[in-house]
Amino acid sequence: MLEKTLVILKPCTLQRGLVGEIIHRFERKGLRLAGMKMIQLTDEMLNAHYAHLSSKPFFQRVKDSMMVTPVVVCCMEGVDAVQTVRTLAGPTNGRLAAPGTIRGDYSMSFQENIVHTSDSLETAAIELARFFKPEELFEYKQASFAYLYASDEY
Repeated sequence: MLEKTLVILKPCTLQRGLVGEIIHRFERKGLRLAGMKMIQLTDEMLNAHYAHLSSKPFFQRVKDSMMVTPVVVCCMEGVDAVQTVRTLAGPTNGRLAAPGTIRGDYSMSFQENIVHTSDSLETAAIELARFFKPEELFEYKQASFAYLYASDEY
């Protein structure tokens, strides 16, 4: 079954000029870009997005970091997209992420770790609705689709 998931390219990614490289990594794997836009996150948006961290001592630091520049929010789609994106991203702490993962190749930080990725299909649906209107997500036939999956995989 095809899944959609959220990827946020964080301010550190924009500051370091890595946006194209990171999107390329997801596309090269075979994930389809279903939506993408640049937005400036607000305190209100981040309160909702990181509500699960609100009691942590680093909550304000995370929010401040996410508002330094705009971010690029993306919707990636594919079979098992949520887990595939998380595997490509690697563990949250870039110092512990294996070489070959996005964080392993581009991050030395727990916070400035290049991307946010949805952690489950349920979270992905909530997060995508938070950042995208339905008309901002696109369905189209990807020419390489038949070469990405066996006919019984989707």
